[in-house]
Amino acid sequence: MLVKLFPFATIVDEYQRVAVFRMGRIVGYRGPGVVWRWPFVERFAMVDSRTVTVDVKPQECMTRDNVPVRVNAVVYFRVEHPDKAIVKVVDYRVATIEMAQTTLRSVIGQRTLDQVLSEIDEASKLLKEIIDKATDEWGVKVSRVEIKDIQIPDELKRAMAKEAEAERERRAMIIRAQGEKEAAERLAEAAKLLESSTFGFQMRYLQTLLQVSESGSTVVFAPTDAMNLTAAAVNSSVKGVPRDL
Repeated sequence: MLVKLFPFATIVDEYQRVAVFRMGRIVGYRGPGVVWRWPFVERFAMVDSRTVTVDVKPQECMTRDNVPVRVNAVVYFRVEHPDKAIVKVVDYRVATIEMAQTTLRSVIGQRTLDQVLSEIDEASKLLKEIIDKATDEWGVKVSRVEIKDIQIPDELKRAMAKEAEAERERRAMIIRAQGEKEAAERLAEAAKLLESSTFGFQMRYLQTLLQVSESGSTVVFAPTDAMNLTAAAVNSSVKGVPRDL
């Protein structure tokens, strides 16, 4: 608040600055503290130099892949040069908000929906750079811009959910197929190992019977031909006779 001590002295708060007009021409700005002026010659125009937080209302935007979305953002700015903020623009607050709205629609329109959803930080930084550059001539410094919310149509949400579910099923099928492939490779290696061992098949056969008979209520019928064939194969290998004879 400006406090007038005398017609030619004013107290300016720490967060305020006054643009000084002398005979209708701006000659700079002063403050804080006690500010003196020439009566009838100089005129003051107060400007708040604190950071202003503005919630940009949701904007109807169209992405590059023709998807309608509603996006809103938050802009943080402050007056850095009070003389420019008074002279260069009628209302620097309204001008900054309008600039943020148009820039938001432009930045979203340059990206696809996937890019908008996955590159929020990059889009926010680009918004800040563009708005800050545009408002520099008004003496306004934009310190930060954050995209607050992105709303997409309900139909598209359901489609994206189905797509994500299908992608998860695809990955699960790939993992199962890889597991079956590894298991088949291990079984093939085991079969080769049993084939190379003279007593490997017989020992595996007996081990299988033992595992099956561990349950007390199970009756196992073991064909004797398998044991005879195994024994014949062993005797043939010992005598040097081919196994197929």
